Amino acid sequence: MSPWAPFRHRAFFWLWLGVVVSSVGMWAQTVGAQWLFVHDPNAATIVTLVQTASTLPMMLLALPAGVLADAFDRRWLLFGVQAYFIVVALLLAVLTAVGLMPPALLLAFTFAIGAGAAVLSPTWQALITELVPRNELAAATRLDMVSVNVARAAGPAMAGIVIAHWGVAPVFGMDAAAFAFLAVVLVAWRRPQVRYGEREPFLPALVAGGRYVRHEPVVRQILLRFATFMLPACAVWALLPLIASQQLGLGADGYGLLFAALGLGAVIGALCLGWVKQYLSSNGVLGLAAMSFALAFGSLVLVSSTWGALPLLVLCGFGWTATVSTIISELQLFLPGWVRARAIGIYMMVFLGSQAVASPVWGLVTQHYGLRVAVLASAFLVALSAAAGLFLKVPENQHLDRSPVAYWGAAAVALEPEPDAGPIVVSIEYEVSPEHEPEFLSAMESMRRSRLRSGASRWDLFRVGESPDLFVEQFQVQTWREHQRQHDGRLTTEDQAIEDAAFAHIVGTPRTQHLLPSTALRDCLSPVPGRSGANLMPRNTAPSS
Repeated sequence: MSPWAPFRHRAFFWLWLGVVVSSVGMWAQTVGAQWLFVHDPNAATIVTLVQTASTLPMMLLALPAGVLADAFDRRWLLFGVQAYFIVVALLLAVLTAVGLMPPALLLAFTFAIGAGAAVLSPTWQALITELVPRNELAAATRLDMVSVNVARAAGPAMAGIVIAHWGVAPVFGMDAAAFAFLAVVLVAWRRPQVRYGEREPFLPALVAGGRYVRHEPVVRQILLRFATFMLPACAVWALLPLIASQQLGLGADGYGLLFAALGLGAVIGALCLGWVKQYLSSNGVLGLAAMSFALAFGSLVLVSSTWGALPLLVLCGFGWTATVSTIISELQLFLPGWVRARAIGIYMMVFLGSQAVASPVWGLVTQHYGLRVAVLASAFLVALSAAAGLFLKVPENQHLDRSPVAYWGAAAVALEPEPDAGPIVVSIEYEVSPEHEPEFLSAMESMRRSRLRSGASRWDLFRVGESPDLFVEQFQVQTWREHQRQHDGRLTTEDQAIEDAAFAHIVGTPRTQHLLPSTALRDCLSPVPGRSGANLMPRNTAPSS
C-alpha cells in the first residue's frame, strides 16, 4: 500500500492538512513565548517554564480529554478547541503589542494553549478511525507522525522569521490564522450522519476508561513496551542541546541543523514504515527501531563533526518515529470504539509522562557523570528494550474485529429500575460436571477480565456448598444505566468468544438473575394499599449461599 493511500479520502486529507497548520501555530506560539523574555534577567527560568507550561496540561488532562472525545461529537469538539485557540492567540497578540504581557500572564496563556492541545490530540487520534478504512489505519497514523514532525520543524522556523522582521506579537496573530484554517475545514466538512448513544456522565466515564485499561492485558502490555523504549530514548531530546554545544561546539544555527536531522529521520521513518512492514511484524519493527536508535545514539559520542552526527541523528529520528507510529497504530486497531479516545488519552499520559520523568534524570546523570556516560547509558537501555520485546510482545491487530456485538440482547427483567439506580448485581448460576471443572475455572479467569473491562466494578465466583456441581458468578455494576451500556455497545467478538469458551464446559443453560437494590424496587413498583414495601418480597426467601 502506498504511504499516501489515506490521502485518497478527501475528508482525511483536508483534516490532516488542517491539523498540520494548527500544530504549526502551536509550535510557533511556544517559540514566540520563549523569545518574548529571552533577554530578561530571569530568562533561564522563564524560558524553561514556558516549555513546562505547554506540556504539563497534556500529561494532566489527556485522560479527561479522552472522556470528552468519547462523549461528544468529535467534529464539533475539535471546532470548539480551534475557536478557543483563536481567542487565546488574539488576546496574546493584542496584550503583547500594547506591552501588557508580564511573565506570569504569559505562562498562564501558554498553559491555556497546552490545555486545548490536550483535548485536540486524543480527539483527532480517535477521529482518524472514522476517516479511513481499517486496512489504511496504520498508514494514516504514520502520516499523522509526518504532520507532527513537519509542524515541529516549520513552526519554529516560521516564528523565527516573523520575530526577526516584525517582533513577537505578529507571531501570535499568525497563530490565530493557523487555528482558523482548521476551524474552516471542520465547518466545510460534509460529514456523514453519525449516531451517538446516550452520553455518559463525566466521572463514571473517566472511571470506566481507567478500568478498561487496568483490566485489558493487551493494552497494558503495549503501553509497558512503549514505556521501556520512551524512558531511555527521550534522552536524545534532553541532551541534544548539550551534544551540540559541548561535544560539537555548535551555536544556535548548528543546533537547529541537528534538530532538523532528527525531524528528517522521523519523516523518512513514517513514509518508509509501510514498506518495512511488508517484511517484518510489528514486534520486528519495534526491535529494529530500538536497535537502530541505540546504535546510532551510542555512536554519537564517537563523532566530533557536524557531518558525522547528522546521519546518526537521522537514524535516531527513524527509530523514534517507527516505534511511536507502530505503537499507536496497533493500539488504534485493538481498541473498541466506545473507549478508544480515553485509552489514547492514557497513551498520551504515558508518552508525555515518560519524557517528563526521565528527561530531568538524564540531566542529573550528565551533571554527575558526564555527557558521554549519559549517552551510552541511554543507548544501552534502549537496546535492552529491544530485548524486552521477547517477553512483551505487541499483538498483530490488523485483522481483529473490534466492532460492538450486542449478543446479550435485552435484560429480561420484569421490574426495570430507574437508570441511576444501583448498584446492580448480576448473578449467573452454572452447573459444571466434575471432569470439566479445571477447564471451566480457567475459562472464568478470562471471564473476570471481560466483565471488569466492560463496566463491572467487582467480580466474584462462588461455589454452592449444598450442591458441589453449582457455581455462581456475580458481578456488580454501579448503575442500571451502566449495565445497559454493557448490553448495548461495549461487548466485542472477543468477549463473546470468552463466554463461549466458558459455556462449553457447563451442563445445560446458565440461569441469570439481576439483583436490584430494594430502593429501586420501591421506586418502580406502584404502592399497594395497606402494605409496606417489605411485603412485596416473598417472606420465605433466604439469601443464597
